[in-house]
Amino acid sequence: MPLPVLECLRQQWQWQLTFFLVLLTLALGTIIRSFYTKGRHLHLPPSPRRLPVVGNLHQILGSLPHRSLCDLARRHGPVMLLRLGSVPTVVVSAAAAAREVMKTHDADCCSRPDTPGARRLSYGHKDVAFTPYGQHWREMRKLFIVELLSMRRVRAAWYAREAQVDKLIGRLSSSGGKQVILEDHIFGLMDGIIGTVAFGNIYGTEQFAHKKHFHDVVEEAMGVLASFSAEDYFPNAAGRLVDRLTGVVTRRERVFRELDAFFDMIIEQHLDASRATANSNLVDVLIGLMKEHQGSLRFSRDHIKALLSNTFIGGVDTSSVTMIWAMAELIRKPWALRKVQDEIRAVVGDKERVQPDDMPNLKYLDMVVKETLRLHPALPLLVPRETLRHVKICGYDVPAKTRLLVNAWAIGRDPATWDNPEEFNPDRFEGKDVDFNGTHFELVPFGAGRRMCPGCFDWALPEGMAPEDVSMDEAGGLTVHKKTPLVLVPTRYKHCQCS
Repeated sequence: MPLPVLECLRQQWQWQLTFFLVLLTLALGTIIRSFYTKGRHLHLPPSPRRLPVVGNLHQILGSLPHRSLCDLARRHGPVMLLRLGSVPTVVVSAAAAAREVMKTHDADCCSRPDTPGARRLSYGHKDVAFTPYGQHWREMRKLFIVELLSMRRVRAAWYAREAQVDKLIGRLSSSGGKQVILEDHIFGLMDGIIGTVAFGNIYGTEQFAHKKHFHDVVEEAMGVLASFSAEDYFPNAAGRLVDRLTGVVTRRERVFRELDAFFDMIIEQHLDASRATANSNLVDVLIGLMKEHQGSLRFSRDHIKALLSNTFIGGVDTSSVTMIWAMAELIRKPWALRKVQDEIRAVVGDKERVQPDDMPNLKYLDMVVKETLRLHPALPLLVPRETLRHVKICGYDVPAKTRLLVNAWAIGRDPATWDNPEEFNPDRFEGKDVDFNGTHFELVPFGAGRRMCPGCFDWALPEGMAPEDVSMDEAGGLTVHKKTPLVLVPTRYKHCQCS
């Protein structure tokens, strides 16, 4: 193509882009001025200084926004108003403020913002995690708890956990004392447990040929939910256009189609009348409900897929990263690791593995879990909320349709609540009635209120590596992982079987 033509096209594109940005700026300016006019007589939370159009967005973009928000909260207070693009967002970073959001005003602060990624991957809000508050959410939550998370189901699924733990022990034992990347084994363990409970025994077998591809798709789905989308912060035609131009929409649709195809395949397998299974699984239960409501929109095939999406996206990654952080902290504190091992070995005795009845007696292990969740909540900002009505949080006005972020990471490291908050010390919970069940707001890794989230080996570091050398840097995403893999050397523990 001749150079003059190329130059003409370049100038035309620049003019179009400039015109688009001018229109975008004018539109957003109108929205921002409208908000300030409405809020002129309100006692709004303090705010950092904003830039035109983007507001405070530039201050939190990056892989670790919970840290950026914690730094801002130290300067502006535990209840802080941000303008993220055109979206007013209140961030709470202290236990007292979290109590007001998730208990005092829970009924007014329990909805979810309608964002494009969550909407698509939840099949138009047919799930539990991302659905706005209402009767449909209440029905889905009840179903999800009864059929997957109830004590009856947890006990019935013990066989799956036992089988997957045996496989893990076998793989670690076969390492022959060599280094292993623990993340690979832990993610495989949790994936096998949840996959078996959801899909049935075939998921835990090597014959399940689609498993590797499904892992990759789930990982990409989490990436879609965690990645930047202009429409999340500019919910208008301009935001949608930017997402199309940058490929966000294309990626989202590709991931959705692949996830959807996998779920369709699983459902068809379970609809096969010739299939025999010893244990009913989540898909069987959900198909039964779909048949009960045949021809009704109340519970369709898409509802099944949405709940399965929640099960994997919300279950595998969060549980796995918590175990990895716990092992990383314990390997850096050998005295704490010894206490956990001694307790497990004393309680379990000569039995081959931990049994359900042993769990209540593992008091120190429970303290280790609490301390891990305090320092490393898998979802450091929880899942965003949205106000249904105007409320007051710690004396500040928060209008309806305001997005709410609870910084669980900052709350867990608040020096006003915790002594030496950056130190990993499970003993701090000794004799304290503090738990992560949603009633103690200084420890909220799973949230609270209506939208709350429904020792086989001796371990050593590789030769020449000291405990203090273990990196605790974070890597961002929907869940916050360790930035560098945890490499350890497992040695099978042989208990004494003296008569």
